[in-house]
Amino acid sequence: MNRFRWTVLGIVVVIAAVVGGFFAFGRNNNGSSGDSQHSVAILTDTGGIDDHSFNQSAWEGLQRYGRQHDLKKGRGGYNYFQSNDASDYKPNMNSAIQANFKTIFGVGYSLENNIKTAARQNPKINFAIIDDVIPNVKNVVSITFKTEQSSYLAGVAAARATKTNRIGFIGGVRGAVIDTFQAGYVAGAKSVNRNIRIDVQYANSFADAARGRTIASAMYANGDDVIFVAAGGTGNGVFAQAKALNQRRDAADKVWVIGVDRDQKSDGNYRDRNNRSSNFTLASAVKEVGQSVYTVSNQARTGKFPGGKVVSFGFKEHGVYLAKDSMSDQIYRDVAAAQRRIQSGQVKVPNKPTTYASVQ
Repeated sequence: MNRFRWTVLGIVVVIAAVVGGFFAFGRNNNGSSGDSQHSVAILTDTGGIDDHSFNQSAWEGLQRYGRQHDLKKGRGGYNYFQSNDASDYKPNMNSAIQANFKTIFGVGYSLENNIKTAARQNPKINFAIIDDVIPNVKNVVSITFKTEQSSYLAGVAAARATKTNRIGFIGGVRGAVIDTFQAGYVAGAKSVNRNIRIDVQYANSFADAARGRTIASAMYANGDDVIFVAAGGTGNGVFAQAKALNQRRDAADKVWVIGVDRDQKSDGNYRDRNNRSSNFTLASAVKEVGQSVYTVSNQARTGKFPGGKVVSFGFKEHGVYLAKDSMSDQIYRDVAAAQRRIQSGQVKVPNKPTTYASVQ
């Protein structure tokens, strides 16, 4: 009888251990053993997480947040949901909510409606929209950037660097955000040379590298020797075309690209026709999307999430700047002087273009 009782007790213990192990595995597998109360996710716009631009910058900022707090990629930690086209926005949002992420970023104004709807249906989740404003929703912070300021500096750099007196601008999709890039760029270039020719074209996509390359090819063929591209993943095609041309030229005759959103100097590395290493990224109009994701995530973590507010990042807030990249020292000094004039209020940078067509 005693032996029977000990046998039954042993079986119960084994079963309890197995069941406990199973549930422990489940907790680890779904991430609830992580810091789930401070978990963060981003929903990308089209163009991919590796677009060398907007989405990638946001992801780099989130990874920095995760590393700082020893979080794991995945549920209960930090993660991204990639949108290949607009039809992915809603299912990605549903997936992020169902995975119990406590702070969710919509990377780009295209996600505005999805953020607004989800925020009202899920008042206990923090939401952030980048490059748009959602007013009067207490659990949403709107993050904007004064990109006209850094774009003005890009225009100054382009006007100083051009040898043909012709420069270009390629935008992704027309709208309030890309307006700021075009307006600032044109104003900056015109501040240096009122007679400069500025070719303006739009790809109507943030994810069509082939289209970006086609437009860039035509611009370079028409004599534009500097192109500023504000088009997300479409800009990869502009870099590809510049590289193809420069590889057949001497470094002194190169064409230039001005990058956007993140420092794209490494994207301009190439070897010229003499097999000498060089770089064709003149500068990069950096927009600290990653820094904004990092900052707001930490604010949420400490109970200071700025819900219901509009947070704007400009020169003063270290949210935008022009990376030196391959600018000469003299051009960089001219750019620095232009920035001082903006910060002092001497120059008011427009945030809306006067026209979408080529600027004479």
